[in-house]
Amino acid sequence: MTNLKKVGLSALAGSLVAFSANAVDMSVTGTAEVTYTTNGGTNSVTGNPFGSNTSIKFSGSGDVGFGTATIVRTINDGLGSAWLSAYTTLDMGAMGTLSHDSIGGGLAGTTANDDLLPSAYEEVWNGVSGTGVLGAASNDTIGYTNTMGPVSISLATTKGGTGGTGDGGNDGEGVTSHISDWYVSTSVPYVEGLSIGYGQSKTEFAISSENDDTSMVGHLLYSMGPASLGYRIAEQQDGSNGSNGLNVEAYAVAFNLNDEMSVSLATQDTEYDVPSGTNVTETVDAVNASYTVGAASVRATFSESDNDGGQTGDTDEHMELSLVLSF
Repeated sequence: MTNLKKVGLSALAGSLVAFSANAVDMSVTGTAEVTYTTNGGTNSVTGNPFGSNTSIKFSGSGDVGFGTATIVRTINDGLGSAWLSAYTTLDMGAMGTLSHDSIGGGLAGTTANDDLLPSAYEEVWNGVSGTGVLGAASNDTIGYTNTMGPVSISLATTKGGTGGTGDGGNDGEGVTSHISDWYVSTSVPYVEGLSIGYGQSKTEFAISSENDDTSMVGHLLYSMGPASLGYRIAEQQDGSNGSNGLNVEAYAVAFNLNDEMSVSLATQDTEYDVPSGTNVTETVDAVNASYTVGAASVRATFSESDNDGGQTGDTDEHMELSLVLSF
C-alpha cells in the first residue's frame, strides 16, 4: 500500500508539472507618482501637501483550453507594500469574460461603471463629494461581462467580507448581506458617437429588520472629434425607515487640445433627502487638465463644493497636482 501511494503521488505531481508548463506571456510594468495636494473649506485643513507612490504591476496571460486566462497583481508602496489590485479573468470569446476580483480591480457591475463622464484627470466629485452609487466593489467579487453587437452587459456579486481571502479560506464571519448589481450599455443606432447606459445595485440583508439598500446610475455620452459630452444621473436609497437618500445629476465636457493636452469641466448636484426637514442640494464644480509627453504625465484637478455633504453653508475645496512616470 505504501508503494501504491507513492506511485499515485508521483503520477499526480507529474500531471501538475505538465499542466503548469503551458506557455504564458508575462510582463512587468509600473508607475512612479508625486503629488501636491491642498484642502480648504469649512472643515478642511492641509497638512503635508506632498505625497508619492510607486506601484509595480505583474501580469500574465495564456490559453487554458477553453479561453484565455489573465492574472494581475499590483504592489503599491503607498499602502505599505499591500496589494493595490489582485484579480483573475477568463476570456471565453463570444461566451463572455468571467472574473474574480480579490481587491482593487473594479472589473464589473455598477462599481466599474459608477461615473463614465469624460474627464481629463479625476471625476468631478474627487476629494470633495461622492458618486452616490453603491455596488459590488472589490471584496472577492465574481463578475461577468459580454458584448453582443451594440449591447454590453456587466454583472457582479459579492458576499462581503474583506478583500483577498486566501484559497480554502472562509472570511467575513458574521457578514449578513450580499450585493448584486448589473449595468447595460449600448450605442444609439444612426447617431455615431452616442451611447446610453443604465445599471442598478441591491444590497440584501439577512436580518429581517433591515430592508434592502438600492442604487441606480445612468449615462448619456456623446463624442465627436476632439470633444466629448456627458450627462449622468444616480440615486441611492437606504432601506432603513426614516433614512436619507441621494439624488445625483451631473454634466461634463472634455476637449483634446492636441495629441498631448486635454481639459475638462464638470458640475454635479447631489440632493440629500431630509425626511424630517427640507432637502439640501450639494453643488460641486471641477476643472481638470492633463499633459502627456512620452512616458511622463502632468495632471491637475481643482474642485469645490457648496453645502458639502448635505450640510447647509459648509464648503470644501480640493486641489491636486500630479506627476506620473510610467515604465
